[in-house]
Amino acid sequence: MPDHHVTDVRSEFSFINWIRTRTPAYPGVQIGIGDDAGLFRFGEAGECLITTDMLMDGVDFWLHELEPSVVGRKALAVSLSDIAAMAGRPLAAVIAVALPKDGGRQLAERIHAGVSALAAEFQVAVIGGDTNSWDGPLVICSTVLGSPTARGPVRRNGAQAGDWIMVTGDLGGSILGKHLAFRPRVLEAFELHKAVDLHAMIDISDGLAADLHHLLDESGVGATIRAANLPISEAALRIDDLRSPVEHALGDGEDFELLFTVSPEDGGRLCAHPPCDVRLSHIGEITADPSCTLVEIDGHSVPLAPQGWVHSLGDDSARKSPE
Repeated sequence: MPDHHVTDVRSEFSFINWIRTRTPAYPGVQIGIGDDAGLFRFGEAGECLITTDMLMDGVDFWLHELEPSVVGRKALAVSLSDIAAMAGRPLAAVIAVALPKDGGRQLAERIHAGVSALAAEFQVAVIGGDTNSWDGPLVICSTVLGSPTARGPVRRNGAQAGDWIMVTGDLGGSILGKHLAFRPRVLEAFELHKAVDLHAMIDISDGLAADLHHLLDESGVGATIRAANLPISEAALRIDDLRSPVEHALGDGEDFELLFTVSPEDGGRLCAHPPCDVRLSHIGEITADPSCTLVEIDGHSVPLAPQGWVHSLGDDSARKSPE
């Protein structure tokens, strides 16, 4: 991924909140702006989860370094991860691409190969899309439609004081390859949702600390995270820079693991009898106090800021930026 820049106040999430305050209620909208996916009721036809993601060459990947099928796979995987974060079943996808004029047709076919392979793996129907060409870099947008399970979608706003905070998999170092090859936790979310009462959930796309703050803000609670309990990836341990492995686990982003909260009783059951093969880690607790605290490995407690990656909405083109 490309160079990172310091974000300004016109960040992606401040803009989302701006839109949210100006969006009126509409019949059929069960879940609107503020979660990983929206939920719309189509009358007697039932409810549909809807999510969309846009990826850009020079922001989310470097096309000149990659086989285009990898880009296609990532574009769909990011949206499947959003459906997983709602504990839903992905059913259909629509893909739109803005292709560079040079070699656009061949590029499109190779992108489609990546999309279709992942779609087949998760039994998702690719039902349409749009193509265009221009003088700029590749832009690809995926929209996924899904259905909630009988237990309903898991939102970001249900965390309760005393909940255990848990994550799937390992965190940090995604830049070394995971951000291109991660497996969306669709099946894992389904098994977790079936096994216990998930109070709140989000996928870790912007970074553990940043996405934790999104969940805390929606739930109106705080958290204590213990650095010693973080499941740090081997990639984060290998990175040789000025940041510690803990800092990488907290802020690298694009891990696409699930961050969720459950009662202590359910958390204990998950640790004792995991319903899925992926690693589950208990990393902290939800607090009634709205502050967010990190207990460092040496035992000292410090405020945990929403460090991670956001898309700046400044005057220049979109770019991925640290908070």
